[in-house]
Amino acid sequence: MDAVTLADAKTHLSALVDRVEAGDSIDITRRGKPVARLTAVTKPRRPIDLARLQALTATLPPQSDNAADLVRSMRDGDRY
Repeated sequence: MDAVTLADAKTHLSALVDRVEAGDSIDITRRGKPVARLTAVTKPRRPIDLARLQALTATLPPQSDNAADLVRSMRDGDRY
């Protein structure tokens, strides 16, 4: 997390917003003390369409191995 002065934030606001969109978080300071924080807005999650999910999983073929055996075979097969 970076810190910028209030004067620099006013001057370079569009560049700071670009950095925040890219994932940074920036503190804005006044007289050396943090007074604000720029962070990206969290996007609301879409609700899961349960009927569509069930329809998708119904079309998948059943797995012959259980999960533990599948992971074990993947792990053992990739050893070098």
